[in-house]
Amino acid sequence: MIQRIQTVYLLLVVALGILLCFVPVLQLVTPADAESLQIWELTAFGGAPLKGIWGLAVATLIIPVLAFADIFLYKKRLLQARLNIFTVLFCLGYYGVLAIYVWLAQVSLNLEWHVLPWAAIPLVCMILTLMATRAILKDEALVRAADRIR
Repeated sequence: MIQRIQTVYLLLVVALGILLCFVPVLQLVTPADAESLQIWELTAFGGAPLKGIWGLAVATLIIPVLAFADIFLYKKRLLQARLNIFTVLFCLGYYGVLAIYVWLAQVSLNLEWHVLPWAAIPLVCMILTLMATRAILKDEALVRAADRIR
């Protein structure tokens, strides 16, 4: 299980997904013409001006959970590849939910926003998951070829 390269990719996705739970991905700043400058950092579990951002927390938690569950499906390679596609969709969904919260902060609260470098973690997770899917499908093709030879 651990000797396969896709397991290493998926373990990296799990580690980065857990890191994403604790780092800020966005800074919300009051406009320059406001009387006082206030800065809030948006993490997976909230930021000061935005309340009820459970969508971002769910997307952040599902990415490492799916990748971790995917590691233990090494005997069912096609199911493992399908689960990887769902992980990629949740990585894309993370950015969709983040865009909605940026729009809400900009429209309703009149805040400026700045993306932090940590916001690239779901993109890295998505690339690692696609690399793992490619390796899984390559293993499946190798097993099918070996079955044909027998």
